[in-house]
Amino acid sequence: MWKRKGRKGRRAARPVPMELCDLCARVFPEDDAVRGYVPDSSAAHATQPCFDGLRLITACCDDHFDVIKDGYAHRPFVEEELWAAKLTRALTTGTPALSMDQLGCRTGLQDPQIRAAIAWHNERMREQQRTDP
Repeated sequence: MWKRKGRKGRRAARPVPMELCDLCARVFPEDDAVRGYVPDSSAAHATQPCFDGLRLITACCDDHFDVIKDGYAHRPFVEEELWAAKLTRALTTGTPALSMDQLGCRTGLQDPQIRAAIAWHNERMREQQRTDP
């Protein structure tokens, strides 16, 4: 029915990689992104344990980056929260860990740290149950 003419020999446009600002949710080209890491005890990297405790933030401009960074600067860094995040990663990836020794090997944590992380996690769950309707 409809025919397009003059398309022969034309190349399709390349998609431009896009980013999303963590503050305003503006979409912008990846090359314009302002990125950096901020300390965050809730962050455990999925594959690179050396980035545990650091959160990558992305902003559309320096001002938005500074606002996000300042927000994290006022958030307390809780070691038990980081340990709990490491335990969660270990328990949700790979084969199940069945012992404290296996958890220690997978997370790099010692028994007292594992126990403190579990206690911290359980307390957060109890708090959440008290606030849920």
